[in-house]
Amino acid sequence: MTKNTTISLIVIFAILILAVYLVLPTTTSLFGRTIVTKLGLDLVGGQQIVLQVDLPDDAIPDRDLLQKASEIVESRVNGLGVAEAVVQIAGNRFINVELPAVQDATESINTIKQTGVLEFVDMSQLSDEEAFALIDQTIRTDLEQSFSGTTTTPITTTGALTETVFHTIMTGTMLDSVETTTNQLGEPVVSFRLTNEGAEIFADYTRQNQGKILAIVLDKKVISAPRIREPIESGEGIIEGNFTIESANALTIQLRYGSLPVPLKVAETRTIGPTLGEDSLRKSLIAGAIGFTIVILFMVLYYRLPGLVAISAILTYAVITFAIFRTVPVTLTLPGIAGFLLSTGSALDANILIFERLKEELRSGRKLNLAVDIGWKRAWPSIRDSNISTILTSLILFWFGSTFGATIVKGFSLTLLLGVMVSLFSAIVVTRTFLTVIFTYFQPSNYAKWFGL
Repeated sequence: MTKNTTISLIVIFAILILAVYLVLPTTTSLFGRTIVTKLGLDLVGGQQIVLQVDLPDDAIPDRDLLQKASEIVESRVNGLGVAEAVVQIAGNRFINVELPAVQDATESINTIKQTGVLEFVDMSQLSDEEAFALIDQTIRTDLEQSFSGTTTTPITTTGALTETVFHTIMTGTMLDSVETTTNQLGEPVVSFRLTNEGAEIFADYTRQNQGKILAIVLDKKVISAPRIREPIESGEGIIEGNFTIESANALTIQLRYGSLPVPLKVAETRTIGPTLGEDSLRKSLIAGAIGFTIVILFMVLYYRLPGLVAISAILTYAVITFAIFRTVPVTLTLPGIAGFLLSTGSALDANILIFERLKEELRSGRKLNLAVDIGWKRAWPSIRDSNISTILTSLILFWFGSTFGATIVKGFSLTLLLGVMVSLFSAIVVTRTFLTVIFTYFQPSNYAKWFGL
């Protein structure tokens, strides 16, 4: 056995030992990285929400704004503690949100679709009674967002209090941090810290307007209207508003992750029951086990000893691939599992090409070790070209799924891509090394018996 073969064997077993460790259910982290098997919506059940841009049909939002809205929605969903949520843009007006293991999406919907524009509004001209009457009411301010990244000029109109245009001192863009906490009475409140610029503006205003009312307004609705008791120069404060823990948390998430650059509405919601997901997973595993058993029988009966080598290589491939899925992590859906099984076929196909070439060389009278070497070299161009074609196809499908929000296509292409890349390693390194090691110590004379000639 050559030095290169020995090194290859050591590398294979080192990778295999690490992969086996990573696929163990008890393994949850490695070097600070979380190791988890992520299952998609169709396997564990949950909610699928389609959000639509709430603008006129002839108004197409900028792609960058839609991308930013998608990122904010994802941050808000993750902030709610929803595990393994998937958020993707679909076309020019839709955002798909998948919430695995969530049975009631009401709270999530209420949080993620809010635009979340926080304003500190001057109500110094109002009495306590007038300010209190405006709580939970929608008002007008001189900050009018056009959802194009700009603001319009202040509105000048008069009328009832809810029609009066109040002046906005500053907005939530000057918040540095936001947390849910409780006040001295144990009631939920939202505490905040301002940026240096915001703290300076806040300090100047509260010094000049001590004893007057400064309202906290979210999406033009008055949350609270406290009176400024003393100048606030620390840049810290609290927002009170008869919150529950849930509503305080929702407000914290909206403010922490920013306001949506475009308004969103719920276009569709769909519930996938956990029973359906579990049944799909169970049937997928059964189908995979049946298919793999048939493959084992075929390879052993048709290729004999090389067939056993192929099974070892395929098992090695499967463990390494699943370890990568858990480490990345890749969300496994039914299409994703299909992509993995298809890539298994690619790995098997590479072995078949090698073995057929090997049999041809043995039939022509070559010695075993030379037949292995020549057979692999002649099979390699076909293996290389077929796998490169599959990789290119997977990349195109992944781009399509990412661009148009087709999560099914994206999941399928990702697992197929990773699987094919590992199958190349399996064909180039694992199968060839195993064959070389075996035939170094075992030289069968009856080729018909051991190779199925």
